[in-house]
Amino acid sequence: MHEMSIAQSLVDIIKEEMDKHNVTKLIKVKVKYGQISAIVPEALETAFQVMTVGTRMEGAKLETEEVPLRAKCRNCSKEFSPQEDDLLIMTCPFCETEFGHEIISGKELYIEEIEAE
Repeated sequence: MHEMSIAQSLVDIIKEEMDKHNVTKLIKVKVKYGQISAIVPEALETAFQVMTVGTRMEGAKLETEEVPLRAKCRNCSKEFSPQEDDLLIMTCPFCETEFGHEIISGKELYIEEIEAE
């Protein structure tokens, strides 16, 4: 469960931003994560809630949004979105090349929005 360490990093980043902008209460945080980043949103939300107990972030809402996987074929250079059951061997729908594609999106993890007062 790597969500605990990710939640700790989120808490550290949010605390730094709250200090920088002189706010005292966190209302909401929106996090985007890639489809192949191996994030379990429910586990991340639980870890975040546990780590914020007794802090000025306690009770804040953590929203998560999955970013779909997009790849660019290295053979024909066309972009495509692999199907859910085609994530290990991503067959290009245009030229049928199976390996060596460039991942354009789907691995990211970042804070998109922080709402505080």
